[in-house]
Amino acid sequence: MNWISNYVRPRITSIFSRRDVPENLWKKCDDCGTMLFHRELADNLNVCTNCGHHMPLTPRDRFAALFDGGAFAKVPVPEPVVDPLHFRDQKRYPDRLRAAQKATGEDEAMLVATGEIGRTPIVAAAQDFSFMAGSMGMYVGNAIIAAAEKAVELHRPLILFSAAGGARMQEGILSLMQMPRSTVAVQMLKEAGLPYIVVLTHPTTGGVTASYAMLGDVQIAEPGALICFAGPRVIEQTIREKLPEGFQRAEYLLDHGMLDRVTARTDLRDELITIVRMMLGLDPAIKGKLPAPATPEPQAAQDAPAPEETPT
Repeated sequence: MNWISNYVRPRITSIFSRRDVPENLWKKCDDCGTMLFHRELADNLNVCTNCGHHMPLTPRDRFAALFDGGAFAKVPVPEPVVDPLHFRDQKRYPDRLRAAQKATGEDEAMLVATGEIGRTPIVAAAQDFSFMAGSMGMYVGNAIIAAAEKAVELHRPLILFSAAGGARMQEGILSLMQMPRSTVAVQMLKEAGLPYIVVLTHPTTGGVTASYAMLGDVQIAEPGALICFAGPRVIEQTIREKLPEGFQRAEYLLDHGMLDRVTARTDLRDELITIVRMMLGLDPAIKGKLPAPATPEPQAAQDAPAPEETPT
């Protein structure tokens, strides 16, 4: 046996001929287990092309698919006091925040933006479940108030996408105070006569469900979304009874009058355009994707030099 020819040379060849294949080219569906090509999945808005299962979608990706041409302007949100309770469990609260910011690339669990859908100006807010389970803390309360104030200022509807595990325990009672604060913000919209539409995504639970997530003029949910205050496992352990199949899922809530619509993510944009324009009393909706709104050109009169004064 020639050790160099039979072992060393093939080993060297395999090392230098090996191609680096990215590990994120394929993603497995959480529901049916189908392996999905990442570009195909992204084009379908993170909805499984085999079974229709709705996977998580970040606020920026959601806004890119929602707004005309994917163009939107971020609305600034006042920064709250960081770690007011000096909370610590296995990690310090500031350390958890920094880890979530690094993992998601976002400042906090909610993003607020302005833009147009179907040439209809709106304000939108979306929660990011990947940021500490989208938990509702003081920043999220500030974000909802900022979104409502911007909507009132610009006289636009507000569309909110909820996704949360409830209130943020690291902020204690201060996180629970965001429930009445956000309720007051929603009341500002109602007093201004502006539509408030809520899209509940998977999962929407806890104090978020008990406040702004269930106060919309129109309540829409994505298919299969878990929407509840206490989870089904907690309820089963409390009442010691088996719950109905599909309990607290979007379709169950629709059948029992808690929702107005259950709409697939791929159809959601057109439906939101139709509902918003109908509620504003505008002409029928503009279907399909539109390019980003063009920046208005400056008027010729503004570009022309001012005429010189003629002495009298």
